[in-house]
Amino acid sequence: MVMGKGAGPSALQVCQFLVLFLCLFPAATLQCKILKCNSEFWASTSRSGPEEEPCTALRAYNNCVRRTARNCRGDLAYHSAQHGIEDLMSQHNCSKEGPTTQPRARTPLPPVQPPPQPDIHVPSDGPEVCHYERSLPRDAAPPNYTHCGFFGDPHLRTFNDDFQTCKVEGAWPLIHNKYLSVQVTNTPVVPGSSATATSKLTIIFKNFQECVDQKMYHAETDELPAAFADGSKNGGDRHGANTLRVVEKVPGQHVEIQARYIGTTIVVRQVGRYLTFAVRMPEEVVNSVEDQDNQDLYLCLHGCPANQRIDFKTFRVRAAESHGLGRGRPGSPNPGFTYQSAMAKCKERLPVEDLYFQSCVFDLLSSGDINFTLAAYYAFEDVKMLHSNKDKYHLFEKDTMFNSATEKLGFSFVVLISLVVVQLWTDSCSICL
Repeated sequence: MVMGKGAGPSALQVCQFLVLFLCLFPAATLQCKILKCNSEFWASTSRSGPEEEPCTALRAYNNCVRRTARNCRGDLAYHSAQHGIEDLMSQHNCSKEGPTTQPRARTPLPPVQPPPQPDIHVPSDGPEVCHYERSLPRDAAPPNYTHCGFFGDPHLRTFNDDFQTCKVEGAWPLIHNKYLSVQVTNTPVVPGSSATATSKLTIIFKNFQECVDQKMYHAETDELPAAFADGSKNGGDRHGANTLRVVEKVPGQHVEIQARYIGTTIVVRQVGRYLTFAVRMPEEVVNSVEDQDNQDLYLCLHGCPANQRIDFKTFRVRAAESHGLGRGRPGSPNPGFTYQSAMAKCKERLPVEDLYFQSCVFDLLSSGDINFTLAAYYAFEDVKMLHSNKDKYHLFEKDTMFNSATEKLGFSFVVLISLVVVQLWTDSCSICL
């Protein structure tokens, strides 16, 4: 260890760090008592204030080390301590003669603590690996950011810009990859109806290199915290802790979680009695799945299972034909909105008749809860903030129909090609015969 005279840390801090380093050496044997000297010095300096003269502690430490010489001559920790003490005494102009501190009895000896970490409340950008874009190779193409949203009764916009309306009552995973997991719990909105909405949300950020500790964020109806579950607002004690932060935008209504180390931003809102979720995430992170066999229920990536999807178009047609009896889904009670009044109410916030507008109408007819108008509105506002392609802010029914038709066309094309190949093979065999 070398320490210049103008260095910032106090002598006692340097000494403590030296002893900690030596205590961690596994080479010491039972015969060599160097670890006892280290522990006594640690205890002595821990009790001292930063203003105390370090030479007395160093002299006591030196005397103890000298007494172990017979049994420790071949021990690496002994020689490291010996050279370290000489260096520190020289740095601080300590004489070998003079008063020494005596270790006080204490029971039991506290476990060795890690080196002091930076104050987590002091802003720190941390190493470059903790900034997603900075960690990319210089010649790499700019990352492609994707968006997923989950809101209302509930409606899902996947990372592939598919728009679905789902049942999904109970707990379901929205995201599950190498870096984080997101799970929602949906509960019935109206007794006797299959309408559900999100009442709980749990996000787990996993340990990541020297950047962040594992952190959990949990929200539920009427409890939208401005901190992680352990009370902290950042990623913990590591050097890049501030690349993961919880930022309260509107108390009890709007929280933003910034995870710069993976280039991700998450927005959680409470609208009425239910939660909404929106995320902006690099495509690389989206696809960083750990177990391909268990990814079918990663809703933001694969969408809701087919048996959990609601035929949005059929529902709307039936609601329009009923001229506003407003019964919503079959079997649900009259929630108080007609098709026309629901259209008018949603038009106030969502003037473009896209799928966000249609989802607003759907929710009013299904639940009668006017707060779902705001849920659709804020979901679209989050799209404008988080989606990287402004041409895809709005989604229309023809877009989803086109995606579905494309999938069917692709399958039909494969079948057609297969039939042609079989026919050619059959004809060639006939000629050969």
